[in-house]
Amino acid sequence: MYHYYVNDNAQSNGDHEVHRDGCYYLSQIYSKTYLGIFLNAIPAVVKAKQKYRQSNGCAYCSPEANTD
Repeated sequence: MYHYYVNDNAQSNGDHEVHRDGCYYLSQIYSKTYLGIFLNAIPAVVKAKQKYRQSNGCAYCSPEANTD
């Protein structure tokens, strides 16, 4: 089980990336929303899409939910 967060600032392609605790890229984000504790990133991205329709998993820490 991991803690997941969504970046409140969209990337250049419009995606709001979802990261789990311990991800290097999460430490670089200043504005993020806590999503909760999940077994993997797939339900975390589903929850993120409630706030940001265009959400995607981080390719490094959440590849199971990355659609790029």
